Amino acid sequence: MTVVFDEALIARTRQAVRDLRAMAAAGRIPPPLVDSPKCVRCSLAPICLPDEVNYLTAAGQAEPGREIRRLVPARDDAAPLYVQEPGALVRKSGECFEVWLKDQRLGQARIFETSHIALFGAQITTPALIEALDRGINVAFFSMGGWFKGLAHGPAHKNVALRIAQYRAAFDPQFTLTLARAFVAAKIRNCRTMLMRNCPEQPKEAIDALMQLSKEARRAASMPELLGIEGNAGRIYFAAFAGMLKPRPSAETGEPAEWPFEFDGRSRRPPRDPVNALLSFAYSLLVKELTVLAQVVGFDPYMGFYHQPRYGRPSLALDVMEEFRPLIADSVVITAINTGALSGRDFVRAGPSVALTPAGRKKFIAVFEHRISDLITHPIFGYRISYRRVLEVQLRLLGRVLDGELADYPAFTTR
Repeated sequence: MTVVFDEALIARTRQAVRDLRAMAAAGRIPPPLVDSPKCVRCSLAPICLPDEVNYLTAAGQAEPGREIRRLVPARDDAAPLYVQEPGALVRKSGECFEVWLKDQRLGQARIFETSHIALFGAQITTPALIEALDRGINVAFFSMGGWFKGLAHGPAHKNVALRIAQYRAAFDPQFTLTLARAFVAAKIRNCRTMLMRNCPEQPKEAIDALMQLSKEARRAASMPELLGIEGNAGRIYFAAFAGMLKPRPSAETGEPAEWPFEFDGRSRRPPRDPVNALLSFAYSLLVKELTVLAQVVGFDPYMGFYHQPRYGRPSLALDVMEEFRPLIADSVVITAINTGALSGRDFVRAGPSVALTPAGRKKFIAVFEHRISDLITHPIFGYRISYRRVLEVQLRLLGRVLDGELADYPAFTTR
């Protein structure tokens, strides 16, 4: 094909160069395309989120009933590799990660199908760690008791502009309060939804109180006031939490079996009963997911807005986790208990502390992975994606708020 370099084409090219330089100097992302067929085939669509960003702007909300295309893959093809056998060692063998215990191979996972590695008191060889870091596979470290200790990852994400915006916003008291109010109000509403869905005899007073506290959270004038509202909501929610746990009858007698899941309130460091042990472990798994995803998106997971920075604490992951505590972590605990996936034999007591046995932890991780991989209908956009994808979408939308593309953070609340 012959291209004629005439004056018109040269002028158009020069104008395009000037426009690109002006756009780069402005430091603002151009608005996303509207219903462009190019977006469907673009590998960056799950990062750009063109339809979602357009929908959340004033122009998009002015078109009720508009369809949002699901440009985000419903599920991630890769899955985490959990290693919790005491003394186990992760090695690299060709294109696989292999898990060994002394001279016995316990299993393997193909490297390209591994999203991240979670080690519970286990070890990893240097060649395996280097391969993981080279391929962007984060390695999360837990204690044998399930406490999240830290994360090994490759070089920091190249999107330094996002981290600059994150740091700048973290030092703006009004901005951090606005974001914190959205996180806490969504968490309280989702706690209320859990009680309405799972309590056979709905605690009307608790449900009404949580709705009122959710409204008060959106009007909180300061961080201390917001912390007080959240604490009051937590007290009401966990006072009614036992109503969502259903004893199962014995298969032999049909009578109620021995019930190890009595719950009299939240206790931490250490958890003093099996339910609290499960809640603490579920929150640890969830903060691990969000720490990994925050790193992937380009955030600094240790600089938060509601949870203040503290050495070793992934504050941003804890911020975004608030709205998902009831929907993912609490839901996993309720499911594991009510379906009989766990029994009293899956726990061990040491002094005042209760923890899962290795076998019990394996069962619980399976329930957690089933929940976070389960497809749900997004309450704002209307398409079906997994909870793990929802977490990523929320983090990317938070980035759009920080760079000014969105005015408000669209917190995730389910009906």
